[in-house]
Amino acid sequence: MTQVDPRRLIPRTDQLLARPAVQEQRERLGDKAIRATIRDIQEQARRGDLGPDRVPEALEQALAAQATTSLRPVLNATGVVVHTNLGRAPLAAGAVAALITAGGYVDVELDLTTGTRSKRGVALRETLLDACPAAEDALVVNNGAAALVLATTALAAGKEVIISRGELIEIGAGFRLPDLIASTGARLREVGTTNRTHPRDYEAALSPETGCVLKVHQSNFRVEGFTAAASLTDLHTLTTNQQIPLIADLGSGLLEPDPLLPEEPDAAGALTEGADLVIASGDKLLGGPQAGIILGRAELITVLARHPLARAVRADKLTLAALEATVRAGGSPVTAALHADNDRLRSRAQRLAEAVGATVVAHDGRVGGGGAPGVPLPGWAVRLPESTAALLRVGEPAVLPRVHDGACLLDLRCIPEADDDRVLAAVRSALGQP
Repeated sequence: MTQVDPRRLIPRTDQLLARPAVQEQRERLGDKAIRATIRDIQEQARRGDLGPDRVPEALEQALAAQATTSLRPVLNATGVVVHTNLGRAPLAAGAVAALITAGGYVDVELDLTTGTRSKRGVALRETLLDACPAAEDALVVNNGAAALVLATTALAAGKEVIISRGELIEIGAGFRLPDLIASTGARLREVGTTNRTHPRDYEAALSPETGCVLKVHQSNFRVEGFTAAASLTDLHTLTTNQQIPLIADLGSGLLEPDPLLPEEPDAAGALTEGADLVIASGDKLLGGPQAGIILGRAELITVLARHPLARAVRADKLTLAALEATVRAGGSPVTAALHADNDRLRSRAQRLAEAVGATVVAHDGRVGGGGAPGVPLPGWAVRLPESTAALLRVGEPAVLPRVHDGACLLDLRCIPEADDDRVLAAVRSALGQP
């Protein structure tokens, strides 16, 4: 009796594509990805690693487990709230819902009543002005650096930007503020020294060649000791007399003061103190998507909005939607993590430690993202062997701990309490516990 080659029993591609469960995945994954997965499963069957009768089931399982992006969700157990390497701010549920809405066709530049084109981001502008009444107008671009480049280009191209030497900072990934400004065609006019700059230094530098005065918050470092700096109030008096724009780059995104971070500037305060324009971030501290928020005098915002560069750095519909939802909510996971109850953090850490036979140690979290450097966020961490860290990072779910003093530290500050059991399962797996 002739024996049938098992490879002839492997389901054909058209048969597999016609299966209802496979059809359901086509919209999510796309035809190209599905066909590639089919070829992979069929090849496993040809090698004998998979029985022909198990091909349909294996295919459906593989498709269901297939992600639509290479980005992996990570549980942030570092205690760093605005973690740049993890995408900074985790969005609130309302902002995520807004992203889903904005994923389709939306009236981002359309007046549905008249059927005519409208201005982009009108609702977000109104929301920002409600949240920061000290501002006359608002403009949102794709990030904070873009906001600074747009402002200095529109107001000072071919002229001088006056700035203290103590504020010529380097931001993330090696980008330096002086280089950003120089790229706009403006000339830097440095005044004062690294540790001391006085109002008279600015006054001596003001001239018909001055395009604007720039005040930059030292958001990612501190200079202590024999120091002096001119306040926005001091500079407002000087610049108003000569009708020169005064720009304050906050480095973060507080729209109003936060008692937890008394030295971190906020947009309302900066405008009240005399800034004509304030540049803030949508993600750092505000807790929304990455964006550059410009608030201030209406006539200056108009100049920026009409500059050709504004088109190149404008925010897309997803950013506009998520930022609007974040500002409307008045809070975010970032806010919750910053103000987490210390006793609750300790009890959560003790529960995890007791379940795996570990200890709890005092641990200071950090704001992160260049915000409030040196400000501790007192809390607690579960102390595990240092070797556990690598296993947690590549586990499922991926957990990012802090490695410090020869130990793996798990700080639950930035992890929603609903995910505590997932962290426990990940730790048990990393430790080889049942």
